Amino acid sequence: MQASELVEPYPVVCTDDDAVVAARLFVERRLPALLVVDRDGRPYAVVPGSQLLGVLVPDFVRERPRLAQALRGDEGEGLDQVLSGLSVAEWIPGQPVMPTVVGPSTGAVEIAALMVSTHTPLVVVVEAGADGVRTRGAITAARLMRHFLGDGQTRSGH
Repeated sequence: MQASELVEPYPVVCTDDDAVVAARLFVERRLPALLVVDRDGRPYAVVPGSQLLGVLVPDFVRERPRLAQALRGDEGEGLDQVLSGLSVAEWIPGQPVMPTVVGPSTGAVEIAALMVSTHTPLVVVVEAGADGVRTRGAITAARLMRHFLGDGQTRSGH
């Protein structure tokens, strides 16, 4: 099976979008990662949820996670307060990780291999056209696993 048959619509946010709105989309849709596009709609970054939480963790705790035990759970600002006034580009930690991108004819096993080697929960499917590169959607690890499981049906018939 090819990417064109596996691709599904996937919500995207733009680098200029409000970070609080993007965080709410991430939570409400229970996304594995945030797919960020640039102003022209080209893939810019895929940021796993675990990395999005980084804005809440002080640097000294990142370096020594055991120090988090000293912090009370109810201390600190809420995520909406931390993100207030930030764009998505400003929220993304460090250098943005370019998304793993495939064309419509890429095979399922190759997509799985890319997910494994890049440690990404989704692959972006793009098409090149006269007007440039267009994002068609994404293939999540869950969608790919569903394909390899036979779309939710057991192979033994049970």
